[in-house]
Amino acid sequence: MATRWDIDIRGLKAGYGDHVVLENVTGLLPAGCISVILGGSGCGKSTLLRQIIGLSRPMAGELLIGGQDILRLPKAQFRRLRRNMGVLFQDGALLGALTLAQNVVLPLSEHLSLSRAELRDEAMRVLQLVGLEDFADYYPNELSGGMRKRAGLARAIVAEPRILLCDEPTSGLDPITAARMDELLLSMNERFPDMTIVVVSHDLASLWTIADEVMVIRDGRSLFCGKPQDLKASTDPYLVQFLGRKASAPDTVEAPLQERSGRGMAARVRKILGRWLAR
Repeated sequence: MATRWDIDIRGLKAGYGDHVVLENVTGLLPAGCISVILGGSGCGKSTLLRQIIGLSRPMAGELLIGGQDILRLPKAQFRRLRRNMGVLFQDGALLGALTLAQNVVLPLSEHLSLSRAELRDEAMRVLQLVGLEDFADYYPNELSGGMRKRAGLARAIVAEPRILLCDEPTSGLDPITAARMDELLLSMNERFPDMTIVVVSHDLASLWTIADEVMVIRDGRSLFCGKPQDLKASTDPYLVQFLGRKASAPDTVEAPLQERSGRGMAARVRKILGRWLAR
């Protein structure tokens, strides 16, 4: 198997039950790069991430990691492959009963026979990488949202995986904290040059800062896969709309908000509500 693991997606179809979310998604997310999967809310970005992690099985298509189609691997072999994946979940997904140090070495303490001193050393190593070494003995509820995300990143890279998958790493963060997260991802790319880093996002500022490659998903289909500069130069109406943060595409006619009217509250409901508010 290749030492650098590209993620090659070919005609992927996926969903839940009979509901299709992704249809004919195709694109290459190369090793040694930061690839951003971009798209609006509900377009299927997180569903695609679940396919890569192996949390869901696709309905059709191929998904090659390091040249191996993971959909055709025996379960034991796929489990070995997945050990080389680190995941930064959207909310950090830290365990509230564990300290930061205990959280970040969880992948090691659960699967390896290491002493407490060895685990502590590894915890401090990765916490230092994300600037949290002074908070090793704090609990998640004692930290800000940005700090919890950085701790989640530390846990995701503690085993130095070949693939790092990040689900909305800047969502819910203020611009300065989001910029720091971008810097951390760039530093991970520099520190681990063979690592395949995939970031699911709709943060345009982050996109232009970190992306080497971009895949745009629209309505469950891959609309674009390529370099950021080519994305910026695209004349596709939806891409122009999305990148320009416009409420409607150039070819869409839509009534302004102030011209729309809706049904008012029912008189009986308003009367009962008024009584309750007046209590």
